[in-house]
Amino acid sequence: MKRIALHTCGCKLNYAESAAIGKQFTGNGYTVVGIDDRADVIVINSCSVTASADRECRQLVRRALRHSPDAFVAVVGCYAQLQAEQLAAIPGVDLVFGTQDKFSLFNIIDGGKKKTHADIIVSCLGEMNEFGLASSAGFEERTRAFLKVQDGCDYSCTYCTIPLARGRSRSAGILKIVQQAREAVELGYKEIVLTGVNVGDYGRKDGTNLLTLLKQLTTLDGLLRIRISSIEPNLLTDELLDFWFAEEKLCNHWHIPLQSGSDTILRLMQRRYLTNVYTNRIERIKFYIPEAGIGTDVIVGFPGESNELFEDAYKYLTNLPVTYLHVFSYSERPNTPASEFLPKIDPRIKAERSKRMHKLSDKKRSDYYHRFLGKTIPVLFESVNSNGLVSGLTQEYVRVDVKSDSHITNEILNITIQEASIDRCIGKIAEPKITSAIRIAI
Repeated sequence: MKRIALHTCGCKLNYAESAAIGKQFTGNGYTVVGIDDRADVIVINSCSVTASADRECRQLVRRALRHSPDAFVAVVGCYAQLQAEQLAAIPGVDLVFGTQDKFSLFNIIDGGKKKTHADIIVSCLGEMNEFGLASSAGFEERTRAFLKVQDGCDYSCTYCTIPLARGRSRSAGILKIVQQAREAVELGYKEIVLTGVNVGDYGRKDGTNLLTLLKQLTTLDGLLRIRISSIEPNLLTDELLDFWFAEEKLCNHWHIPLQSGSDTILRLMQRRYLTNVYTNRIERIKFYIPEAGIGTDVIVGFPGESNELFEDAYKYLTNLPVTYLHVFSYSERPNTPASEFLPKIDPRIKAERSKRMHKLSDKKRSDYYHRFLGKTIPVLFESVNSNGLVSGLTQEYVRVDVKSDSHITNEILNITIQEASIDRCIGKIAEPKITSAIRIAI
């Protein structure tokens, strides 16, 4: 059997697409191995959201080649789309494949024969109009299936390269997504996660929307949880939220990018909302679902972010009832308007601001996790961790570990929370398996 090492960088969308690529190989007799194992083919699905993501990809190529110097190496995805020549120049790389082309990878590698110079196959931006269905169902994980429902982006945020890497917004048809979800359920998955670049924009060009899709998915028998990877605040309509609050299959978890708590910076970023809109969405969610888990993305050190503007953003986030932050230091991306903005922020200042935001996130997450002490909540268990405990997630995206001598992976159990820390809760099994959470009626 030939062996493929498949490594995913970046987002859940990339993971779903990596799984779709991986299934082409496993369906043709390949065995999946780790990046540090001997492999015949190495595929790295790259991310280019920051300079550190680019650097990680290059490091992974070199690391993989140390273990498998004769392997055929293909780098695909966003970094490959944006900086193909840079990747092709790395010794040992055989193929650089863009975002649209990567789904034909298996048919292109020609049996995995090493090349003297890397081939580059990258579509032009205007040619990116195909969708490329992708689902992780049937590939590795057996508790949560990631389904790609949308790709590309029509927004013009000044710091972002994703529209350059993935093209215009486009969506899969509802019937195709429902069929993929049904197949995931038949394989034993209890939860699906809807992924995309801008999931809230789903179906806009096809005369439909995310709410219509969700109404179809919630009718599937055997599907117990639906989670949305991320959604823009301006696309969280009252109608969508009202359905979300009332439907028990939709998880009590929202990841809503903010990017800055300063209206001045939001305008420079060309985001499609200001803090008053964001606050309204968070407060509405917390009013109807007080225990909701709400995460956000925050960028520090954006050009022009003075000390005063940073302190305004920090104060805003301190008072905002979100439960965790994903913090990024601003990373200048080629061919974006923000790369020309002044004044630039000193890297040491960015590092200090990032440190403060990370501490704020730790406090918020810890405070939130401690709110569950003594409560009994349903948990979908995923795997056994390094401590020998079985680990899973609540609807609210709270990580919970329990000790169990029986096989409870892919089971939803009632768990009583006994301990809480910054990154997880510890509990004990309280009752036999249950399949739903309590909702607040509106």
